Amino acid sequence: MNFTPKGLLGAIAAVSIGAATLLGAGAGTAAASGGSHRAHCDRAERPVWSGDPSRNITARGCSVPSPGGKRWYRVEVDTLVERRHKTDYADSPVTGTSTKHDRTVRCMGFTKSGATVNWFGCMPY
Repeated sequence: MNFTPKGLLGAIAAVSIGAATLLGAGAGTAAASGGSHRAHCDRAERPVWSGDPSRNITARGCSVPSPGGKRWYRVEVDTLVERRHKTDYADSPVTGTSTKHDRTVRCMGFTKSGATVNWFGCMPY
């Protein structure tokens, strides 16, 4: 095998990019799962649009941690109500409702207005 300097440089670049990608993905997963804040909500509602749940959850009766430092919040919900909409519009008719108990979701952040907490960037846990 005869490696040219250009070919050798390309191979080194490919290996280093692959290693950086793997390390970055592992670090992101570790930060998301291991270092999250915990919160608890009595009741929450999440719309379901055309089969996919919304990334936003509106909740009440929440004990939320103080924001800071961490990127993900682990939210434990006693009662999660999902309203299924016919289309992807907020004023579309509701075709059904499902209630789930003792659910945990991960959310990127929240805003609070009085007793209502709006969680955003939520994924199933």
